[in-house]
Amino acid sequence: MSDYLPVPMLDLKAQFATIKDELMPAVNQVFEDQRFIMGPWVDKFQQETAEYLNVKHAVGVSSGTDALLLSLMALGVKPGDGVITTPFTFFATAGSIVRLGAVPIFVDIEPGTLNIDPAKIAELLERSDLPAKPKVILPVHIFGQPAMMQPIWDLAQKHGLKVVEDAAQAIGAVYAGPGGGDKSFAGGLGDVGCFSFFPSKNLGAAGDGGLITTNDSELADKLVSMRNHGATGNEKYLNQWVGGNFRLDALQACVLSTKLPHLAAWSDARRRNAADYERMFTEAGLIEAGKISPPVLAWPEEPRSHIFHQYVLRVQEREGVMAALKKANIGHAVYYPKPLHFQKCFAYLGYKPGDLPVAEKACQEVLALPIYPELSMEQKQSVIGVIKDFYAG
Repeated sequence: MSDYLPVPMLDLKAQFATIKDELMPAVNQVFEDQRFIMGPWVDKFQQETAEYLNVKHAVGVSSGTDALLLSLMALGVKPGDGVITTPFTFFATAGSIVRLGAVPIFVDIEPGTLNIDPAKIAELLERSDLPAKPKVILPVHIFGQPAMMQPIWDLAQKHGLKVVEDAAQAIGAVYAGPGGGDKSFAGGLGDVGCFSFFPSKNLGAAGDGGLITTNDSELADKLVSMRNHGATGNEKYLNQWVGGNFRLDALQACVLSTKLPHLAAWSDARRRNAADYERMFTEAGLIEAGKISPPVLAWPEEPRSHIFHQYVLRVQEREGVMAALKKANIGHAVYYPKPLHFQKCFAYLGYKPGDLPVAEKACQEVLALPIYPELSMEQKQSVIGVIKDFYAG
């Protein structure tokens, strides 16, 4: 095997180096002000993200997980309610449902985009043997590409359901409607959208942070109250709702507000990296040979429909490819090795092997490669070279 550059899966230090002189004075100001809970930095970030995502309201919260939990609480999800979602996602999606005593109803995914399949949702909603009466559809914009939201929204309207978007991986992703029609941002396509600012996200905080977006002003007021234990107005110790401590702190809001103007350029760089990968895989003959399948775009004519939080291939002989990458010190990861309906804590739901075959097969084949904006051409060539050498034997 040839010598290749080591490549980390993610390099946050490289990003920090480009914004350090801008970020640190703002962070220092937070400490000078000594206003760490809520306050003007949170207000500023909420306003900026609402404008960026073209929604009426943005409510900063403590994490992406809490964004999901609080959204379901505010929509009145109760024990025994059904929430339709995907089994191919991070645990928090279904975990937030179960924490409220509700029942996750898993629907299989599209084999190309790996997003929840609207046709399967339609089939499920016609069944009479569901484990719980559905109240919410919770699609996940997996890896940064929006799910097919128009048919999902239409199904929700037909059946009287609410739609909660798990947009944790998709801030800045654009949804082009059928035929490339009206375009909206992920997070503005349902009743509420939920975002995560975990440090590894495209827009990452210096710790945990999250956001809820909505165009419903009454719901926004309820979310604002419930993130602070259901407190109302400016009077202390008056509570209209049972909420929780779901507040976004000022330090994280400051970091996020300072990073936000860079997000579009970072997303463009991720898309360029993805295009380079696909071109080089094609030139290496690996796609034609059936060794790897690159990410599938729902709208090939719309280059802004995917912001590549992760660049996820489907590969043959995955364990061998991973061993070769590890030996060459090249970062990689599997998102996700086990679908949620096979998780031990959800065994009580009664799913069996073969119930959701597309998701089950995907978990055996997916492999994520480094895609961060600062990735150099030499690093990308190293990633491709190691994989090419593996398949060449």
